[in-house]
This record gives sequence, structure tokens and C-alpha cells, in this order.
Amino acid sequence: MTSILPIRPETGASQRAAARAAEYGLVQLGGRPPLGRYIKELWARRHFALEFAKSRFRSANEANRLGMAWVVLNPLIQAAVYGLIFGFILTSNSKPHNYTAFLVCGVFTIGLFSGCFTDGAKSLVANRGLVRTLHFPRAVLPIATLLNKLMELVATTVVMCVIVMLTGEMPQLDWLLIIPAYFFLALFSGGIAFVAARLTVHLRDISQLIPFINRLIFYLSGVFYIVGNRFGDRGILGKVIEANPLNVYLSLVRYAMLEGIRGTGPNQISIDATTWIMAAGYGVVMFVVGFIFFWQAEGLYGRD
Repeated sequence: MTSILPIRPETGASQRAAARAAEYGLVQLGGRPPLGRYIKELWARRHFALEFAKSRFRSANEANRLGMAWVVLNPLIQAAVYGLIFGFILTSNSKPHNYTAFLVCGVFTIGLFSGCFTDGAKSLVANRGLVRTLHFPRAVLPIATLLNKLMELVATTVVMCVIVMLTGEMPQLDWLLIIPAYFFLALFSGGIAFVAARLTVHLRDISQLIPFINRLIFYLSGVFYIVGNRFGDRGILGKVIEANPLNVYLSLVRYAMLEGIRGTGPNQISIDATTWIMAAGYGVVMFVVGFIFFWQAEGLYGRD
């Protein structure tokens, strides 16, 4: 039977202790397992991640009188406020077609990223007691955050579709394109949650900066405007802002939902195979890189 003892193989006596532990098959307590085994352990605890996400989803607003309605009301109020402000700032010539639906699609969609970034950063810190007392792959917590935000996305997407229809857009098969768009956005947001979770454990002050970073990304990602119209003449800078992953995902969702916005003219969005390749690349690469970055510090979580 394999014993479990804490081992810190450093120098001198600790190195001799590590050699003796290896001789007798002792393993490090709370260490980082190999990546393959770590993924297997994570998969074995998939039900825990799902139940944890469900409990967070149910309890998030239970203290409020309107309860779960705030899942939908929050983005609705945001869209109303931004619509009121930017509806006056933007001229009629610079507003995209069906601006109400355009804005709602933007605010509701970017909420998945913002939520994963903010709550993912707190996923380990806020559950410090759980991390210190129970043995499980710590990646369960950022993944539970992603699942929680996906549950919220399902509810807000239904409301988004209703609002879009009320503005005159009719349902069509192209609406189904939001499924792969949201899938790649979820992968990208999950990767961000992994990165933010690890960085916040090492440097708690990062949590104070996240709202400002989120706001900057919010304004640069084309939530209120079409990025190509605003930055298309800025050369390399404009190309970089257009290639912003969130602008790519917003463009895909709006192209699918709003028929009048499709095209190559002013205030229109053009989507081709390159856009989908970028969306898939951003999502897969960010998720894999974020997961490995998080796993590399697995043995450090809960030791602060």
C-alpha cells in the first residue's frame, strides 16, 4: 500500500529524504500529477464540477426578491443604459442597421467572457477552504465557473432571440450559427478563467485591476459599434483591433442573428472562412494554453 507524505526535495537532507521516499514508493502530498493522469482525475470529477456550477447558479441571486430574474435583468439593464447613452452620441449615419438588436447581441454575448474573467479569477481564492481541505484537481473550480456562466448564457440567449424578433428580425437557419460561435467563445473564456485563477492566487492585487481591464476590453471590442468603421483607417492598429478575439465572436453572432447587417458596405459585417478559423484558433489555443498554465502550478494551490 502506498503511503502519502509531504516531501520537499530541495538540498542536502531533503534530497536524501526524497531519494529514500522514492525507494519506498512514497509520493508527494498535494503535488502536481502528470498531465494525462490529471485530465483523467478531472474527468472523474465532472459531476462535481457540474453540481458545483448548478449550486452557484441557483444561489447567485436567491437573496434578492426577484431571484433568478436578475440573470436576465442585468444584461438587459446594461443594454438599455448603453443604448440610451450611445443612441444619442452616435449619429444616424454611424449607427449599424437595427441598432437595438445590434447592441443587445453585443452586451449579452460579451457577458460570457466578462463573467468567466471576473469569477474565474476568484474561483480558487473564494473557495480557499475547499482547496485546503479536500483533494481534487483544482481545475474543477475554473471549469465550474465556465459551466455556471454557460447556464446563464442559455437563459440570456432566449431573451436575446425574443428581443431580436421584436425588432423585426425573423428567425432563420443562420441563427444556428450562434451555437459554434458560442462554443468557441466558451473555450476562449474558459482559457482566460484558468489564467486569471492562477495569477490571482500568486498576486491578489490582480483582482483589483480586472474590472478596469474588463471595461477596456468592453469598449475596444465593438459592443457599441462596428470596429471596421471606427478603426479601419488606422493601419496596423486597426487590423489588430479588428483581430481582437471578442470582436471576432461578436461579429459571428451578429452576422448570424441580423440579416440586414450582412455585407461589405459601411456599417455592415462581412464573414468568411478566415473569420471562423480565427474563432476556432483563438478558442482552442487559449483553452489549451490556459489549462496547461493552470496545471503547472497545481501543487501550489492552497499553500498560501
